[in-house]
Amino acid sequence: MGRLFGTDGIRGVANTWPMTAEAALAVGRATAHLCRRHEGRHRIVIGKDTRLSGYMIEHALTAGICSMGVDVLLVGPMPTPGIAFITHSMRADAGIVISASHNAFQDNGIKIFSRGGDKISDAMEDEIESLVSTGRINDIRPTADHVGKAFRIADAIGRYIVFCKNTFPEDLSLEGLHLVLDCANGATYKVAPIVFSELGATVTTIHHEPDGKNINQRCGSQHTEDLARKVLEVGAHAGLAFDGDGDRMIAVDEQGTPLTGDHVIALCAQDLHARGKLAGNQIVFTPMSNFGLRQAMQRLGIRFAESAVGDRSVLEKMRELGAVLGGEQSGHIIFLDHHSTGDGIISALQVLSIMQRTGRPLSELATVMQSAPQALINITVKDKPPIDTVEGLPEAIRSSEATLGDAGRVFVRYSGTEPICRVMVEGPTQALTDKLAGHLADVVRTRIGRA
Repeated sequence: MGRLFGTDGIRGVANTWPMTAEAALAVGRATAHLCRRHEGRHRIVIGKDTRLSGYMIEHALTAGICSMGVDVLLVGPMPTPGIAFITHSMRADAGIVISASHNAFQDNGIKIFSRGGDKISDAMEDEIESLVSTGRINDIRPTADHVGKAFRIADAIGRYIVFCKNTFPEDLSLEGLHLVLDCANGATYKVAPIVFSELGATVTTIHHEPDGKNINQRCGSQHTEDLARKVLEVGAHAGLAFDGDGDRMIAVDEQGTPLTGDHVIALCAQDLHARGKLAGNQIVFTPMSNFGLRQAMQRLGIRFAESAVGDRSVLEKMRELGAVLGGEQSGHIIFLDHHSTGDGIISALQVLSIMQRTGRPLSELATVMQSAPQALINITVKDKPPIDTVEGLPEAIRSSEATLGDAGRVFVRYSGTEPICRVMVEGPTQALTDKLAGHLADVVRTRIGRA
């Protein structure tokens, strides 16, 4: 039995540890127990994406929470940021999201939000972990009228739609724009088309018919090929791709060119800076962001800071510095004036507001940043020893860094949610970055790669 929590909650193959019904029951009980630290009736919101295994995990969590005398508010399929919003809006003690984000359908996960709509702290994760792993939670059992009840919140989607629309400027609309939405057969399939059409856009939607198994299947924010084709086919002004749980957004411009989260951060930073709304004249991103984003910010006179990888680390750094904009190359972007977590729909609305305000096409706005040549290789690994202990890898990294000098960088790290080692190299030419990244990937593959 391994550790429950990774860098983004609990995640694994559904029906195997730690994503079993038994584990979910125990996590529900432990979370509910920690929520009962103050007097009164307690409530926890539960939402999910569209995975087949979501039903199993939802019922197990509900049973565990109710068994501890805490009520459950069920909202059904809804984007992760929507569940964070509902948790805060309804003054619930916590919110739980059943989702493995951008992973394939056979995986699932559990993310827990505090009553303020933030992901819970490491300390609270450790408490839940301890209660579950030691079995202490099994000895705490309310009885009779002290058990909880479960309710379905029928208007949760409507509340979230209004919340998203309120982040778009009142003096603007989306009239005159034709948008293509790729909902990844995931949690945005109901909400996103309504938000953009109600603001006036003509909407064409693809990958919006979830069957429990097609979430993220060659679609969404990690696979924009279908979206680009559809944008060109219908002559749309932009395409917007969300991931399975709706906290990421990758845009495609009117020419069918995909824009990374870095491009979105850059053009939004430029706009906020120009309008005097970029608090502290600074943004936050992670080491995974392209070197071109750094160059763009230096050119614009905007300060930047790096956080550790992961949206929770980005948020912590933003709050530490008083920044209002931060995010990741993957499209997970936080607009702290609007929400406390990454929200793909809100990110899209901020980009579209700039298009409408300036009258400029997305392809033109995106020229604020020129991506440096980059190579990113993901290697499936059998285990995750410290990078500096993998035979031959530290030496290979130092050699690559010496080759690049000041003209690029090397970044090697493990995924916090998957058995993957990521090798990223940026340099002056694509040929050189590909060569160096390929060599580093071969070292990783040889030493710790999964056969």
